[in-house]
Amino acid sequence: MIEVSDFKKGLCIVYKDAPMIIVNVTFTTPTARGGATIAKTKLRNLLTGQLISDSIRSGTKYDEADVEQRPVSYLYSDETHWHFMDSASYEQFQLTREELGDLVPFLIDGLEGIRARLIDGRVVGVELPLSVTLTVTETDPSIKGATAQAQLKRAVTETGLEVQVPSYLEIGERIKVDTRDGHFIERAKD
Repeated sequence: MIEVSDFKKGLCIVYKDAPMIIVNVTFTTPTARGGATIAKTKLRNLLTGQLISDSIRSGTKYDEADVEQRPVSYLYSDETHWHFMDSASYEQFQLTREELGDLVPFLIDGLEGIRARLIDGRVVGVELPLSVTLTVTETDPSIKGATAQAQLKRAVTETGLEVQVPSYLEIGERIKVDTRDGHFIERAKD
């Protein structure tokens, strides 16, 4: 059983008799005395893809969804489907943009470290590694000595992902990006 206070992004629970994954969660505490903490939660139904927003009071417990995970690697995209391969059985499967949601900009050909989520033997989604390495394809030129404070600028990666990066980065450089929220981590050490 999972307590509401233990909710975090990526956790799979059974909510309203359906397997759900927590897409986002924020906790608020009412100002009234004795008010229970409330988890404002966005959940995605793993079977239908439907997104649900709900406020859930703390103290409630939910069962963990029976989700199997397998290592897979990303192969390629034909712009309508994204193709993956099971690392153990070498079976291939595909997911649509709707099924992948906001993970699409982090997928580069040959990406490994991905885990597929399966319910009753059917792939219902994937979980990416915590960071991916992407190449900067578009950014403003760096301005040397413009300021003593760290400045950020917009950069576009090879997958179309827009990231705020330090001003010293240039086109062609490889950067590590956090897949949970899309922020710049560091220059990639090749």
